Amino acid sequence: MPRATTRLGDAVLGAGLLAGSANVIMQLAHPSVGHGVVESRVARGNLYRHPVKRSRTTVTYLAVAALGTEEERRAYRRAVNAAHAGVRSTAASPVPYHACDPELQLWVAACLYRGFEDVHEAFLGPLADPDGEIYRSSAVLGTTLQVRQDMWPPDRAAFEEYWRTAVEQISIDPVVREYLMGIAELKFLPEVVSRALGPVHRFVTTGFLPARFRDEMQLGWTPRDQRRFDRLCRVVALAVRLSPPPVRAFPFNVCLWDLRRRLRTGRPLV
Repeated sequence: MPRATTRLGDAVLGAGLLAGSANVIMQLAHPSVGHGVVESRVARGNLYRHPVKRSRTTVTYLAVAALGTEEERRAYRRAVNAAHAGVRSTAASPVPYHACDPELQLWVAACLYRGFEDVHEAFLGPLADPDGEIYRSSAVLGTTLQVRQDMWPPDRAAFEEYWRTAVEQISIDPVVREYLMGIAELKFLPEVVSRALGPVHRFVTTGFLPARFRDEMQLGWTPRDQRRFDRLCRVVALAVRLSPPPVRAFPFNVCLWDLRRRLRTGRPLV
């Protein structure tokens, strides 16, 4: 059996990438985050133009936040801030946004933490101590960027209240929905890949979405779908439990290694 989870780094499971697109949908369900990403003029961060680079940047952020040192987090913060500086709304934007807004980053961090919780429960079981070190240390998901430590809800009950209130504000309009559906169906990958794997990826993504987000995406879900999804999770959970820690943490551990290599050699981090 896997050892008990005690800190955020212990919750980093490579299998959690199965829920990655669902988490992106959750993040972009906030109108300002959604339009900030869809309208972004920073070409190097565009998933549809640079899918490998954009995916590496995202996974590396999670790796350095959960597993990195304070010095590594500061270095990555500087790199991400430089990219985020140009992501701001214009007069034509339907909602105001700026990628360096701490409140928007708090929402993204909360989605990431909820994703960690959901993945842990799906593959390793519920957290033994919801208010323990794993929750307290999860503030780094936001403080690695502009979120102040005092903005992070102090305990799990406060987080739940923040989450309940924030979810009431989500709304996915047709423009953002089309963008996110493309992610769910892997449209950012070569057509041969999206045709072969897109339907399965859409199913898994829909399964990991909470009902409110599923409704905003206009994705159907039946009891039969839920049974199929539960069976899939049981199979993946068995594989996770039988895997040694380095395998369980892949590719986060590899992305952290790559970050450290880039720091040593002076290569761009994002």
